[in-house]
Amino acid sequence: MNQNVQITVVRYARASEPIQFIRRTVFQDEQGVAPALEFDGLDDAAEHLLAYLDGRAVGTARWRGLEAGIAKIERLAVLADARGSGLGKRLMQTAIARVTASGFRTAVIHAQVYVEPLYTQLGFEAVGDRFDEAGIPHVKMHKPLR
Repeated sequence: MNQNVQITVVRYARASEPIQFIRRTVFQDEQGVAPALEFDGLDDAAEHLLAYLDGRAVGTARWRGLEAGIAKIERLAVLADARGSGLGKRLMQTAIARVTASGFRTAVIHAQVYVEPLYTQLGFEAVGDRFDEAGIPHVKMHKPLR
């Protein structure tokens, strides 16, 4: 597999079209998440990542500071035809590195239960009980950063 992968930091105002397309496709079309839940008005306050595969935007994630020392990584989405290529993991690794470099001590996520093993692999630990978010089982996870 000789595909050219690039992950870039983008401003939502300049990259909203590919970000919205990816998130609409994954969360709304595939998973049935309501648009008002997916597009929550917090995108301008977050740092966004876009993953390109052979020049085509196929994945995204965002992160934002919550409170002193804590940042939340969220909205990780990869288009179906690019899954299994390790892009989701690379997006998360990039987000973790950006959060760490920005001085945060802890990263938190609300992980869909079916992808919990990916986050465990990346050093996240589940905290608390499973819960429903947008009709999908989730678990809160956190990762101490160095």
